[in-house]
Amino acid sequence: MSLIAFHRVLITTGILFAGGFSAWQIQRFLEGGAPLQLVLGAVFGLAALGLVWYLLHLDRFLGRASGG
Repeated sequence: MSLIAFHRVLITTGILFAGGFSAWQIQRFLEGGAPLQLVLGAVFGLAALGLVWYLLHLDRFLGRASGG
């Protein structure tokens, strides 16, 4: 496995963690939790979206031209 492929796996793991944690915190907030849980859910949701964007544009970050 190349280093780039391993990096993609780590980014995907981060997306799954951040998205799952976000959903869990928002669910806890909706069940009557503290406002901090909503804030954490929003922050980790944004982090997951940022990681998705990074993964989709990884070739550009690495200086590779995309084929499209």
